[in-house]
Amino acid sequence: MNLWKEEKIQLCISGEILEEYLGVLSRFGFAGEPELKELLNLFKRQVNILYKPITIKIALVKNDPDDNKFIECAVTNKADYIISGDNHLLSLREYENIKILSPKEFLNYYKS
Repeated sequence: MNLWKEEKIQLCISGEILEEYLGVLSRFGFAGEPELKELLNLFKRQVNILYKPITIKIALVKNDPDDNKFIECAVTNKADYIISGDNHLLSLREYENIKILSPKEFLNYYKS
């Protein structure tokens, strides 16, 4: 998140992805945290964010079809990476030259 906030990487997001993130954060009790308010403010201002409407449908992740939205967003925005801790996505490793990495793998790659 710091790399994004410092504008060293650009974030690709869709409405569906944002809804999922906010739902997860509020389920874990972060709804009123200052960090969440800062994050929401950055999203509202679209700071360093690619936000294109998703116009394609991809049915690649069979075990959790809801995860396909991350691939659709990455393809739509011509992303280089999907950074995720989700095992369904990580097991793919790559899709259409978009590397799928865990946060740790991405940080190791970014630092090198």
